[in-house]
Amino acid sequence: MPSLGPQRTVHVLHNSEQPASVFSLLETGTKTIPLVADGLFDLLMLKMTPIYTKKQGVLVEVEYRPCVVPSSCAGLLREFLQGFLGSCVQALPSYLQSRMDDIYQPLDTVQQYLEHFTMYRKATFAV
Repeated sequence: MPSLGPQRTVHVLHNSEQPASVFSLLETGTKTIPLVADGLFDLLMLKMTPIYTKKQGVLVEVEYRPCVVPSSCAGLLREFLQGFLGSCVQALPSYLQSRMDDIYQPLDTVQQYLEHFTMYRKATFAV
């Protein structure tokens, strides 16, 4: 059987705000490579099902649309979330902390999804 090289993780994510786009993130071990493609990327991934394992998860998000700079609305969002989720609301995701004064882009949402699912996966394996 031919060697396929080192195992790598590809995260394929969908965002309801950009329904025509498919976001994917390839983890190479030393860095993460983002890719934004159209819906045909899903078909390509279906062709590859014999060589990869599929895992699914659902994440619910809250956003404040009038604001496009995270530092301008982070406190408002935290207060809103604590209002119905209580004290379990944590600090901002580490990815977002490094981009607080940048204009928020759809890829920023996908990067936060990846961060959340990575923490979830680590917690699941630790149990």
